[in-house]
Amino acid sequence: MRLKRGLRRRTPAPAPAVRRRKRRPFSSLTRQILIVNVVGLGLFAGGALYLNQFRTGLIETRIESLTTQAEIIASAIAFTSARSLDVDRINPALAAQILNRLVLPTQTRARIFRKDGMLIVDSRERILPEPVRSYALEAPRLSQRIADRIEKFYTSLSNRLTAGQRPLYRESEDLRGTEFVEVILALQGQPANTVRENSMREPILSVAVPVQRFKRVLGSLMLTTEAGDINEIVRAERRSILEVFLVALVIAVVMAVVMAGTIVRPIRRLADAAENVRNRKGGRSTIPDFSRRNDEIGDLSAALIDMTAALYDRIDANEHFAADVAHEIKNPLSSISSAVESMPRARDQETRDKLLGILQDDVRRLDRLITDISQASRLDAQLSRAPVEPVELASLLGALIEIFSETRDDMPQIRLEIASGDRFVVLGGEGRIGQVMRNLLENAASFSPQGSAITVKLVRSGRDVIVTIDDEGPGIPPENLETVFERFYTERPHGEAFGRHSGLGLSISRQITEAYGGSLSAENRRDAEGKILGARFSVGFRAL
Repeated sequence: MRLKRGLRRRTPAPAPAVRRRKRRPFSSLTRQILIVNVVGLGLFAGGALYLNQFRTGLIETRIESLTTQAEIIASAIAFTSARSLDVDRINPALAAQILNRLVLPTQTRARIFRKDGMLIVDSRERILPEPVRSYALEAPRLSQRIADRIEKFYTSLSNRLTAGQRPLYRESEDLRGTEFVEVILALQGQPANTVRENSMREPILSVAVPVQRFKRVLGSLMLTTEAGDINEIVRAERRSILEVFLVALVIAVVMAVVMAGTIVRPIRRLADAAENVRNRKGGRSTIPDFSRRNDEIGDLSAALIDMTAALYDRIDANEHFAADVAHEIKNPLSSISSAVESMPRARDQETRDKLLGILQDDVRRLDRLITDISQASRLDAQLSRAPVEPVELASLLGALIEIFSETRDDMPQIRLEIASGDRFVVLGGEGRIGQVMRNLLENAASFSPQGSAITVKLVRSGRDVIVTIDDEGPGIPPENLETVFERFYTERPHGEAFGRHSGLGLSISRQITEAYGGSLSAENRRDAEGKILGARFSVGFRAL
Protein backbone atom coordinates (compact mmCIF):
# COMPACT_ATOMS: atom_id res chain seq x y z
CA MET A 1 0.00 0.00 0.00
CA ARG A 2 1.36 3.37 -0.95
CA LEU A 3 1.40 6.08 1.68
CA LYS A 4 0.54 9.67 1.03
CA ARG A 5 3.34 12.20 1.12
CA GLY A 6 3.81 13.76 4.54
CA LEU A 7 2.56 10.70 6.42
CA ARG A 8 4.94 8.36 8.19
CA ARG A 9 4.29 4.86 9.31
CA ARG A 10 4.78 4.62 13.07
CA THR A 11 5.98 1.44 14.64
CA PRO A 12 4.18 0.86 17.93
CA ALA A 13 6.44 0.75 20.93
CA PRO A 14 6.79 -2.68 22.51
CA ALA A 15 4.72 -3.14 25.64
CA PRO A 16 6.76 -3.28 28.83
CA ALA A 17 7.19 -6.73 30.27
CA VAL A 18 5.08 -7.43 33.33
CA ARG A 19 7.30 -8.33 36.24
CA ARG A 20 6.06 -11.08 38.50
CA ARG A 21 6.42 -10.58 42.22
CA LYS A 22 8.13 -13.47 43.95
CA ARG A 23 6.24 -15.08 46.78
CA ARG A 24 8.68 -15.84 49.55
CA PRO A 25 7.81 -17.87 52.63
CA PHE A 26 9.99 -15.57 54.71
CA SER A 27 10.12 -11.89 53.90
CA SER A 28 13.48 -10.47 52.85
CA LEU A 29 12.69 -7.30 54.81
CA THR A 30 12.16 -9.42 57.93
CA ARG A 31 15.49 -11.10 57.29
CA GLN A 32 17.22 -7.74 56.95
CA ILE A 33 15.73 -6.41 60.18
CA LEU A 34 16.64 -9.66 61.94
CA ILE A 35 20.19 -9.63 60.58
CA VAL A 36 20.73 -6.00 61.61
CA ASN A 37 19.53 -6.68 65.15
CA VAL A 38 21.52 -9.91 65.52
CA VAL A 39 24.70 -8.50 63.98
CA GLY A 40 24.59 -5.42 66.18
CA LEU A 41 24.01 -7.52 69.27
CA GLY A 42 26.70 -9.97 68.17
CA LEU A 43 29.29 -7.22 67.69
CA PHE A 44 28.53 -5.87 71.12
CA ALA A 45 28.76 -9.31 72.67
CA GLY A 46 31.96 -10.09 70.77
CA GLY A 47 33.57 -6.93 72.03
CA ALA A 48 32.49 -7.75 75.56
CA LEU A 49 33.70 -11.34 75.23
CA TYR A 50 37.15 -10.21 74.19
CA LEU A 51 37.64 -8.70 77.65
CA ASN A 52 41.16 -7.64 76.76
CA GLN A 53 41.22 -4.67 79.09
CA PHE A 54 39.64 -6.69 81.89
CA ARG A 55 42.15 -9.51 81.36
CA THR A 56 45.13 -7.11 81.35
CA GLY A 57 43.91 -5.32 84.44
CA LEU A 58 43.33 -8.62 86.17
CA ILE A 59 46.89 -9.75 85.42
CA GLU A 60 48.35 -6.47 86.68
CA THR A 61 46.31 -6.64 89.86
CA ARG A 62 47.33 -10.24 90.38
CA ILE A 63 51.02 -9.38 89.91
CA GLU A 64 50.76 -6.57 92.45
CA SER A 65 49.07 -8.92 94.90
CA LEU A 66 51.71 -11.62 94.38
CA THR A 67 54.51 -9.09 94.82
CA THR A 68 53.08 -7.88 98.12
CA GLN A 69 52.53 -11.45 99.27
CA ALA A 70 56.07 -12.46 98.26
CA GLU A 71 57.63 -9.53 100.08
CA ILE A 72 55.75 -10.41 103.28
CA ILE A 73 56.74 -14.08 103.05
CA ALA A 74 60.36 -13.21 102.17
CA SER A 75 60.60 -10.91 105.20
CA ALA A 76 59.21 -13.64 107.43
CA ILE A 77 61.70 -16.20 106.08
CA ALA A 78 64.61 -13.83 106.45
CA PHE A 79 63.60 -13.00 110.03
CA THR A 80 63.02 -16.56 111.25
CA SER A 81 65.57 -18.62 109.35
CA ALA A 82 68.48 -16.18 109.84
CA ARG A 83 68.37 -15.05 113.45
CA SER A 84 71.98 -13.94 113.95
CA LEU A 85 73.88 -11.30 112.06
CA ASP A 86 76.51 -13.73 110.82
CA VAL A 87 74.05 -16.19 109.24
CA ASP A 88 74.19 -15.91 105.45
CA ARG A 89 71.95 -18.78 104.45
CA ILE A 90 68.29 -19.78 104.63
CA ASN A 91 67.14 -22.63 106.86
CA PRO A 92 65.07 -24.88 104.56
CA ALA A 93 63.07 -26.47 107.38
CA LEU A 94 61.99 -23.18 108.90
CA ALA A 95 61.25 -21.74 105.45
CA ALA A 96 59.06 -24.77 104.61
CA GLN A 97 57.07 -24.26 107.78
CA ILE A 98 56.50 -20.62 106.93
CA LEU A 99 55.45 -21.50 103.39
CA ASN A 100 53.11 -24.14 104.79
CA ARG A 101 51.32 -21.50 106.88
CA LEU A 102 51.36 -18.55 104.48
CA VAL A 103 51.36 -19.93 100.93
CA LEU A 104 49.06 -22.96 101.06
CA PRO A 105 45.80 -20.96 101.50
CA THR A 106 46.66 -18.76 98.49
CA GLN A 107 46.80 -21.68 96.03
CA THR A 108 50.11 -20.50 94.61
CA ARG A 109 53.41 -22.31 94.16
CA ALA A 110 56.37 -21.04 96.16
CA ARG A 111 60.04 -21.82 95.54
CA ILE A 112 63.10 -20.64 97.45
CA PHE A 113 66.50 -20.45 95.80
CA ARG A 114 69.88 -19.98 97.44
CA LYS A 115 72.31 -17.26 96.54
CA ASP A 116 73.87 -19.55 93.91
CA GLY A 117 70.43 -20.19 92.32
CA MET A 118 69.96 -23.73 93.65
CA LEU A 119 66.38 -24.69 94.55
CA ILE A 120 66.11 -25.57 98.26
CA VAL A 121 62.36 -25.46 98.96
CA ASP A 122 59.40 -26.18 96.62
CA SER A 123 55.87 -25.97 97.95
CA ARG A 124 54.73 -28.74 95.64
CA GLU A 125 57.15 -31.24 97.21
CA ARG A 126 57.55 -30.13 100.83
CA ILE A 127 54.07 -28.90 101.71
CA LEU A 128 51.28 -31.41 102.22
CA PRO A 129 48.15 -30.55 100.29
CA GLU A 130 44.81 -30.16 101.93
CA PRO A 131 42.51 -33.17 101.91
CA VAL A 132 40.37 -33.52 98.84
CA ARG A 133 36.84 -32.30 99.31
CA SER A 134 33.91 -33.28 97.10
CA TYR A 135 30.83 -31.23 96.34
CA ALA A 136 27.63 -32.18 94.54
CA LEU A 137 27.27 -30.09 91.39
CA GLU A 138 23.91 -29.25 89.89
CA ALA A 139 23.23 -30.09 86.26
CA PRO A 140 24.05 -27.18 83.94
CA ARG A 141 21.18 -25.31 82.36
CA LEU A 142 20.59 -25.32 78.60
CA SER A 143 21.71 -21.70 78.26
CA GLN A 144 24.79 -22.51 80.34
CA ARG A 145 25.67 -25.51 78.12
CA ILE A 146 25.32 -23.39 74.99
CA ALA A 147 27.36 -20.62 76.61
CA ASP A 148 30.10 -23.12 77.55
CA ARG A 149 30.35 -24.39 73.98
CA ILE A 150 30.51 -20.88 72.56
CA GLU A 151 33.08 -19.89 75.19
CA LYS A 152 35.29 -22.91 74.36
CA PHE A 153 35.14 -22.11 70.67
CA TYR A 154 35.93 -18.46 71.35
CA THR A 155 38.81 -19.39 73.64
CA SER A 156 40.36 -21.72 71.06
CA LEU A 157 40.00 -19.05 68.37
CA SER A 158 41.48 -16.37 70.65
CA ASN A 159 44.39 -18.66 71.54
CA ARG A 160 45.21 -19.17 67.89
CA LEU A 161 45.12 -15.46 67.20
CA THR A 162 47.31 -14.58 70.20
CA ALA A 163 49.73 -17.48 69.87
CA GLY A 164 53.39 -16.58 70.48
CA GLN A 165 52.80 -13.29 72.27
CA ARG A 166 54.21 -14.54 75.62
CA PRO A 167 57.18 -16.83 76.42
CA LEU A 168 56.46 -20.49 77.02
CA TYR A 169 56.72 -21.73 80.60
CA ARG A 170 59.16 -24.66 81.16
CA GLU A 171 60.10 -26.44 84.35
CA SER A 172 63.75 -26.30 85.34
CA GLU A 173 65.32 -29.76 85.06
CA ASP A 174 68.52 -29.03 87.08
CA LEU A 175 66.60 -27.38 89.97
CA ARG A 176 68.35 -24.08 89.41
CA GLY A 177 66.67 -20.69 89.24
CA THR A 178 69.07 -19.21 86.72
CA GLU A 179 66.65 -20.21 83.95
CA PHE A 180 64.13 -17.68 85.28
CA VAL A 181 64.91 -14.06 84.53
CA GLU A 182 62.94 -12.82 87.52
CA VAL A 183 64.97 -15.06 89.90
CA ILE A 184 68.23 -13.74 88.53
CA LEU A 185 67.07 -10.16 89.09
CA ALA A 186 65.80 -11.00 92.57
CA LEU A 187 69.20 -12.50 93.53
CA GLN A 188 70.63 -9.16 92.50
CA GLY A 189 68.29 -7.43 94.94
CA GLN A 190 65.58 -6.31 92.46
CA PRO A 191 61.98 -7.60 92.60
CA ALA A 192 60.82 -8.80 89.18
CA ASN A 193 57.86 -10.50 87.53
CA THR A 194 57.14 -12.32 84.28
CA VAL A 195 54.00 -13.51 82.50
CA ARG A 196 54.38 -16.82 80.63
CA GLU A 197 52.05 -19.30 78.96
CA ASN A 198 51.79 -23.04 79.16
CA SER A 199 51.14 -25.36 76.23
CA MET A 200 47.38 -24.65 76.52
CA ARG A 201 47.95 -20.89 76.18
CA GLU A 202 46.99 -20.29 79.78
CA PRO A 203 48.85 -17.41 81.52
CA ILE A 204 51.20 -18.22 84.41
CA LEU A 205 52.33 -15.32 86.57
CA SER A 206 55.73 -15.44 88.32
CA VAL A 207 56.99 -12.99 90.92
CA ALA A 208 60.45 -13.18 92.45
CA VAL A 209 61.67 -11.05 95.37
CA PRO A 210 64.98 -11.16 97.24
CA VAL A 211 65.12 -12.77 100.67
CA GLN A 212 67.39 -10.38 102.49
CA ARG A 213 68.26 -9.33 105.99
CA PHE A 214 69.66 -5.87 106.56
CA LYS A 215 70.06 -5.50 102.76
CA ARG A 216 72.05 -8.71 102.63
CA VAL A 217 70.60 -11.05 99.96
CA LEU A 218 70.26 -14.58 101.32
CA GLY A 219 68.32 -16.01 98.42
CA SER A 220 65.20 -15.52 96.29
CA LEU A 221 61.54 -16.34 96.78
CA MET A 222 59.54 -17.09 93.65
CA LEU A 223 55.71 -17.26 93.68
CA THR A 224 53.95 -18.76 90.67
CA THR A 225 50.21 -18.89 90.04
CA GLU A 226 48.50 -22.05 88.99
CA ALA A 227 47.84 -22.38 85.27
CA GLY A 228 44.34 -21.35 84.32
CA ASP A 229 43.24 -19.41 87.38
CA ILE A 230 43.26 -16.14 85.42
CA ASN A 231 41.51 -17.79 82.51
CA GLU A 232 38.94 -19.30 84.84
CA ILE A 233 37.93 -15.86 86.07
CA VAL A 234 37.75 -14.60 82.49
CA ARG A 235 35.78 -17.69 81.46
CA ALA A 236 33.29 -17.11 84.25
CA GLU A 237 32.80 -13.54 83.03
CA ARG A 238 32.45 -14.74 79.46
CA ARG A 239 29.89 -17.36 80.43
CA SER A 240 27.87 -14.73 82.26
CA ILE A 241 28.04 -12.44 79.25
CA LEU A 242 27.11 -15.28 76.90
CA GLU A 243 24.10 -16.23 78.97
CA VAL A 244 22.92 -12.63 78.95
CA PHE A 245 23.65 -12.49 75.21
CA LEU A 246 21.58 -15.61 74.51
CA VAL A 247 18.62 -14.23 76.44
CA ALA A 248 19.00 -10.87 74.70
CA LEU A 249 19.31 -12.67 71.35
CA VAL A 250 16.02 -14.48 71.85
CA ILE A 251 14.34 -11.22 72.87
CA ALA A 252 15.91 -9.41 69.88
CA VAL A 253 14.71 -12.10 67.46
CA VAL A 254 11.17 -12.00 68.86
CA MET A 255 11.09 -8.20 68.79
CA ALA A 256 12.54 -8.12 65.27
CA VAL A 257 9.91 -10.55 64.02
CA VAL A 258 7.13 -8.58 65.70
CA MET A 259 8.47 -5.27 64.39
CA ALA A 260 8.97 -6.70 60.91
CA GLY A 261 5.43 -8.02 61.01
CA THR A 262 4.05 -4.56 61.66
CA ILE A 263 5.99 -3.35 58.63
CA VAL A 264 6.02 -6.31 56.25
CA ARG A 265 2.37 -7.38 56.48
CA PRO A 266 0.93 -3.93 55.64
CA ILE A 267 3.44 -3.48 52.80
CA ARG A 268 2.58 -6.93 51.44
CA ARG A 269 -1.13 -6.10 51.58
CA LEU A 270 -0.47 -2.82 49.77
CA ALA A 271 1.60 -4.64 47.15
CA ASP A 272 -1.13 -7.25 46.62
CA ALA A 273 -3.77 -4.56 46.29
CA ALA A 274 -1.62 -2.61 43.81
CA GLU A 275 -1.10 -5.79 41.80
CA ASN A 276 -4.86 -6.39 41.75
CA VAL A 277 -5.36 -2.85 40.50
CA ARG A 278 -2.79 -3.45 37.77
CA ASN A 279 -4.38 -6.77 36.75
CA ARG A 280 -7.91 -5.34 37.15
CA LYS A 281 -9.08 -8.27 39.25
CA GLY A 282 -12.47 -8.08 40.89
CA GLY A 283 -13.59 -4.84 39.32
CA ARG A 284 -12.50 -1.78 41.26
CA SER A 285 -9.86 -2.97 43.70
CA THR A 286 -9.49 -1.00 46.90
CA ILE A 287 -6.25 -0.15 48.67
CA PRO A 288 -6.07 -1.00 52.39
CA ASP A 289 -6.30 2.13 54.50
CA PHE A 290 -3.46 2.40 57.06
CA SER A 291 -3.59 6.18 57.36
CA ARG A 292 -4.37 5.93 61.08
CA ARG A 293 -0.89 4.59 61.75
CA ASN A 294 0.58 8.13 61.47
CA ASP A 295 3.84 6.81 60.05
CA GLU A 296 5.47 6.32 56.65
CA ILE A 297 3.35 3.24 55.89
CA GLY A 298 0.24 5.30 56.62
CA ASP A 299 1.54 8.00 54.28
CA LEU A 300 2.23 5.36 51.61
CA SER A 301 -1.26 3.91 52.04
CA ALA A 302 -2.88 7.36 51.72
CA ALA A 303 -0.76 8.15 48.66
CA LEU A 304 -1.69 4.82 47.00
CA ILE A 305 -5.38 5.38 47.79
CA ASP A 306 -5.27 8.85 46.22
CA MET A 307 -3.27 7.56 43.25
CA THR A 308 -5.72 4.69 42.70
CA ALA A 309 -8.69 7.03 42.93
CA ALA A 310 -7.05 9.37 40.44
CA LEU A 311 -6.29 6.41 38.17
CA TYR A 312 -9.88 5.21 38.22
CA ASP A 313 -11.10 8.77 37.66
CA ARG A 314 -8.75 9.03 34.70
CA ILE A 315 -10.04 5.71 33.33
CA ASP A 316 -13.64 6.90 33.73
CA ALA A 317 -12.76 10.23 32.16
CA ASN A 318 -11.16 8.47 29.20
CA GLU A 319 -14.24 6.30 28.76
CA HIS A 320 -16.53 9.34 28.88
CA PHE A 321 -14.17 11.25 26.61
CA ALA A 322 -14.20 8.42 24.06
CA ALA A 323 -17.98 8.28 24.19
CA ASP A 324 -18.24 12.06 23.82
CA VAL A 325 -15.78 12.05 20.93
CA ALA A 326 -17.76 9.35 19.16
CA HIS A 327 -20.98 11.31 19.68
CA GLU A 328 -19.49 14.59 18.52
CA ILE A 329 -17.95 13.03 15.42
CA LYS A 330 -21.16 11.22 14.52
CA ASN A 331 -23.08 14.50 14.19
CA PRO A 332 -21.04 15.96 11.29
CA LEU A 333 -20.64 12.49 9.78
CA SER A 334 -24.40 12.02 9.79
CA SER A 335 -24.81 15.43 8.19
CA ILE A 336 -22.18 14.60 5.56
CA SER A 337 -23.82 11.24 4.89
CA SER A 338 -27.21 12.85 4.44
CA ALA A 339 -25.79 15.51 2.12
CA VAL A 340 -23.95 12.91 0.03
CA GLU A 341 -27.11 10.76 -0.26
CA SER A 342 -29.17 13.82 -1.24
CA MET A 343 -26.72 15.07 -3.83
CA PRO A 344 -27.78 12.69 -6.67
CA ARG A 345 -31.44 13.58 -6.12
CA ALA A 346 -30.85 17.34 -6.31
CA ARG A 347 -32.74 18.74 -9.33
CA ASP A 348 -31.31 22.24 -9.54
CA GLN A 349 -27.95 23.90 -9.10
CA GLU A 350 -29.11 25.93 -6.14
CA THR A 351 -29.86 22.77 -4.14
CA ARG A 352 -26.51 21.28 -5.13
CA ASP A 353 -24.71 24.44 -4.02
CA LYS A 354 -26.53 24.35 -0.69
CA LEU A 355 -25.56 20.70 -0.18
CA LEU A 356 -21.93 21.49 -1.11
CA GLY A 357 -21.94 24.31 1.46
CA ILE A 358 -23.22 21.89 4.12
CA LEU A 359 -20.47 19.42 3.18
CA GLN A 360 -17.78 22.08 3.40
CA ASP A 361 -19.04 23.32 6.81
CA ASP A 362 -19.18 19.80 8.18
CA VAL A 363 -15.70 18.98 6.90
CA ARG A 364 -14.33 22.15 8.50
CA ARG A 365 -16.20 21.27 11.68
CA LEU A 366 -14.72 17.77 11.63
CA ASP A 367 -11.23 19.15 11.04
CA ARG A 368 -11.60 21.65 13.89
CA LEU A 369 -13.08 18.99 16.16
CA ILE A 370 -10.33 16.47 15.45
CA THR A 371 -7.67 19.14 16.01
CA ASP A 372 -9.13 20.14 19.38
CA ILE A 373 -9.57 16.50 20.43
CA SER A 374 -5.95 15.76 19.53
CA GLN A 375 -4.75 18.71 21.59
CA ALA A 376 -6.94 17.73 24.53
CA SER A 377 -5.76 14.09 24.49
CA ARG A 378 -2.08 15.12 24.46
CA LEU A 379 -2.44 17.87 27.03
CA ASP A 380 -1.61 15.78 30.12
CA ALA A 381 1.57 14.37 28.63
CA GLN A 382 2.66 17.77 27.33
CA LEU A 383 2.04 19.43 30.70
CA SER A 384 4.07 16.74 32.49
CA ARG A 385 7.04 17.25 30.14
CA ALA A 386 6.90 21.04 29.83
CA PRO A 387 9.38 23.00 31.97
CA VAL A 388 8.02 25.23 34.72
CA GLU A 389 9.35 28.78 34.90
CA PRO A 390 8.37 32.18 36.34
CA VAL A 391 5.74 33.97 34.24
CA GLU A 392 5.02 37.72 34.50
CA LEU A 393 1.24 37.97 34.04
CA ALA A 394 1.06 41.74 33.54
CA SER A 395 3.28 41.72 30.45
CA LEU A 396 1.67 38.51 29.17
CA LEU A 397 -1.85 39.97 29.35
CA GLY A 398 -0.70 43.25 27.81
CA ALA A 399 0.83 41.42 24.82
CA LEU A 400 -2.28 39.22 24.32
CA ILE A 401 -4.67 42.17 24.42
CA GLU A 402 -2.52 44.08 21.94
CA ILE A 403 -2.49 41.11 19.55
CA PHE A 404 -6.27 40.70 19.79
CA SER A 405 -6.89 44.38 19.19
CA GLU A 406 -4.65 44.48 16.09
CA THR A 407 -5.65 41.19 14.46
CA ARG A 408 -9.38 40.91 15.23
CA ASP A 409 -11.66 43.47 13.63
CA ASP A 410 -14.77 42.11 15.35
CA MET A 411 -13.11 42.11 18.77
CA PRO A 412 -14.83 44.23 21.44
CA GLN A 413 -12.84 46.84 23.28
CA ILE A 414 -10.62 45.28 25.98
CA ARG A 415 -9.68 47.26 29.07
CA LEU A 416 -6.76 46.09 31.20
CA GLU A 417 -6.73 47.16 34.85
CA ILE A 418 -3.60 46.30 36.86
CA ALA A 419 -3.24 47.11 40.53
CA SER A 420 -0.25 49.37 41.03
CA GLY A 421 2.64 48.56 43.30
CA ASP A 422 2.24 44.79 43.16
CA ARG A 423 4.31 42.05 41.55
CA PHE A 424 2.43 39.50 39.43
CA VAL A 425 4.85 36.62 38.88
CA VAL A 426 3.57 33.03 38.97
CA LEU A 427 5.10 29.63 38.30
CA GLY A 428 4.03 27.77 35.15
CA GLY A 429 4.44 27.64 31.39
CA GLU A 430 4.15 30.93 29.56
CA GLY A 431 2.66 29.35 26.45
CA ARG A 432 0.06 27.33 28.36
CA ILE A 433 -0.99 30.19 30.62
CA GLY A 434 -1.23 32.36 27.50
CA GLN A 435 -3.49 29.67 25.98
CA VAL A 436 -5.78 29.87 29.04
CA MET A 437 -6.05 33.66 28.78
CA ARG A 438 -6.61 33.48 25.01
CA ASN A 439 -9.42 30.93 25.40
CA LEU A 440 -11.13 33.06 28.05
CA LEU A 441 -10.81 36.23 25.96
CA GLU A 442 -12.23 34.48 22.88
CA ASN A 443 -15.09 33.08 24.96
CA ALA A 444 -15.87 36.54 26.35
CA ALA A 445 -15.69 38.09 22.88
CA SER A 446 -18.10 35.52 21.44
CA PHE A 447 -20.76 36.42 24.04
CA SER A 448 -20.17 40.18 24.00
CA PRO A 449 -22.80 42.22 22.10
CA GLN A 450 -21.87 44.84 19.54
CA GLY A 451 -20.34 47.94 21.10
CA SER A 452 -19.70 46.34 24.49
CA ALA A 453 -16.37 46.01 26.28
CA ILE A 454 -14.33 43.32 28.05
CA THR A 455 -12.62 44.19 31.32
CA VAL A 456 -9.50 42.32 32.44
CA LYS A 457 -8.33 42.91 36.02
CA LEU A 458 -5.09 41.76 37.58
CA VAL A 459 -4.90 41.97 41.39
CA ARG A 460 -3.15 40.40 44.38
CA SER A 461 -5.16 38.58 47.05
CA GLY A 462 -2.87 37.48 49.85
CA ARG A 463 -0.37 35.04 48.35
CA ASP A 464 -2.44 34.57 45.16
CA VAL A 465 -2.59 36.43 41.86
CA ILE A 466 -6.16 36.74 40.54
CA VAL A 467 -7.08 37.45 36.91
CA THR A 468 -10.75 38.27 36.25
CA ILE A 469 -12.25 38.58 32.75
CA ASP A 470 -15.67 40.29 32.64
CA ASP A 471 -17.96 40.54 29.65
CA GLU A 472 -21.29 42.29 29.10
CA GLY A 473 -23.09 39.34 27.58
CA PRO A 474 -26.17 37.42 28.71
CA GLY A 475 -24.27 35.59 31.45
CA ILE A 476 -24.32 31.89 32.29
CA PRO A 477 -27.37 29.94 33.48
CA PRO A 478 -26.91 29.36 37.23
CA GLU A 479 -27.25 25.60 36.85
CA ASN A 480 -24.44 25.58 34.26
CA LEU A 481 -21.73 27.47 36.17
CA GLU A 482 -19.77 24.19 36.50
CA THR A 483 -21.13 22.45 33.43
CA VAL A 484 -19.45 24.99 31.13
CA PHE A 485 -16.08 23.43 32.05
CA GLU A 486 -17.11 19.96 30.86
CA ARG A 487 -15.81 18.64 27.58
CA PHE A 488 -17.90 19.30 24.47
CA TYR A 489 -20.35 21.50 26.36
CA THR A 490 -21.50 24.37 24.16
CA GLU A 491 -23.93 27.13 25.00
CA ARG A 492 -23.54 29.61 22.14
CA PRO A 493 -25.25 33.00 21.70
CA HIS A 494 -28.19 33.31 19.34
CA GLY A 495 -27.34 33.93 15.72
CA GLU A 496 -23.94 32.21 15.78
CA ALA A 497 -23.43 29.50 13.18
CA PHE A 498 -23.61 25.97 14.59
CA GLY A 499 -20.37 24.00 14.83
CA ARG A 500 -17.91 26.88 15.06
CA HIS A 501 -16.78 25.75 18.52
CA SER A 502 -15.90 22.27 19.73
CA GLY A 503 -16.73 22.89 23.42
CA LEU A 504 -13.22 22.01 24.62
CA GLY A 505 -11.74 25.47 25.22
CA LEU A 506 -12.93 25.99 28.79
CA SER A 507 -12.24 22.37 29.72
CA ILE A 508 -8.66 22.66 28.46
CA SER A 509 -8.26 25.99 30.27
CA ARG A 510 -9.27 24.49 33.63
CA GLN A 511 -7.04 21.45 33.05
CA ILE A 512 -4.02 23.69 32.40
CA THR A 513 -4.79 25.93 35.37
CA GLU A 514 -5.12 23.03 37.82
CA ALA A 515 -1.94 21.44 36.46
CA TYR A 516 -0.03 24.53 37.67
CA GLY A 517 -1.77 24.49 41.07
CA GLY A 518 -4.30 27.20 40.19
CA SER A 519 -8.06 27.42 39.95
CA LEU A 520 -10.61 28.54 37.34
CA SER A 521 -14.21 29.38 38.17
CA ALA A 522 -17.19 31.13 36.57
CA GLU A 523 -19.91 33.38 37.99
CA ASN A 524 -22.41 36.01 36.92
CA ARG A 525 -22.03 39.71 37.61
CA ARG A 526 -25.19 41.26 39.01
CA ASP A 527 -26.33 44.74 39.89
CA ALA A 528 -28.00 45.83 43.10
CA GLU A 529 -31.36 44.53 41.90
CA GLY A 530 -29.96 41.12 40.99
CA LYS A 531 -30.00 41.63 37.24
CA ILE A 532 -27.26 39.80 35.34
CA LEU A 533 -24.72 42.23 33.87
CA GLY A 534 -22.50 39.61 32.26
CA ALA A 535 -20.23 36.64 33.00
CA ARG A 536 -17.00 36.65 34.99
CA PHE A 537 -14.22 34.09 34.79
CA SER A 538 -11.63 34.14 37.58
CA VAL A 539 -8.20 32.52 37.32
CA GLY A 540 -6.01 32.21 40.40
CA PHE A 541 -2.34 31.24 40.72
CA ARG A 542 0.00 31.13 43.69
CA ALA A 543 2.39 34.09 43.45
CA LEU A 544 6.16 33.70 43.68
